[in-house]
Amino acid sequence: MFWKKKEKSIEIKSVDESSDNQKYFLKIVLLGDGAVGKTNIRKNYLGQGFTKDHLMTIGADFAAADKVIQIKDKEYNITFQIWDLAGQGTFNQVRSMYYRGVFGALVVFDVTRKNSFDNLSSWIKELYKNSNRGAVPIVILGNKYDLFDEDEDHVKSVEINDMIELLNKELKDENFNVTYLNTSALTGLNIENAFESLGSNIINWLKSQ
Repeated sequence: MFWKKKEKSIEIKSVDESSDNQKYFLKIVLLGDGAVGKTNIRKNYLGQGFTKDHLMTIGADFAAADKVIQIKDKEYNITFQIWDLAGQGTFNQVRSMYYRGVFGALVVFDVTRKNSFDNLSSWIKELYKNSNRGAVPIVILGNKYDLFDEDEDHVKSVEINDMIELLNKELKDENFNVTYLNTSALTGLNIENAFESLGSNIINWLKSQ
């Protein structure tokens, strides 16, 4: 199993809940092995460009972004509080403190590195263990899709689909579905969609509580 169900505490941070101008303050995290491209995903989303050389995140980096997300015919004002967590094993003890109070996560692997895909279950378990909310909405991102080659030993779509199906089966009582996107922090493929999808999933999940 990806996680162990436990009682959770939901605390919705929003203002002016009776109007159409609700504002949501959503803490989210970027998770995944080192060098899968989490920092470049965050920087691309914030319009900060792409860094070719990998620079290891030290513990966690923080950024905030004000966005408007439309769900059906309604707009929601959201402040994403984005925590980009280091993926190296040396930061295992440090990371747990950054999960508390999180509303959702982008869980990232590198489509050219199968081991980063195989480690996704460990990341999801770590998130749900430390979130203080139990299971929260996640979007899985297969990053570096610009480098994907069907003829190489890269992560295949059938493997990804099987994992998403298994996750949704285990989380069927949690009022959200796990979704998947191929992304490229270099080209910008689906970066905006990733955050919008997560934001929409979180809001729908909160409304269902």
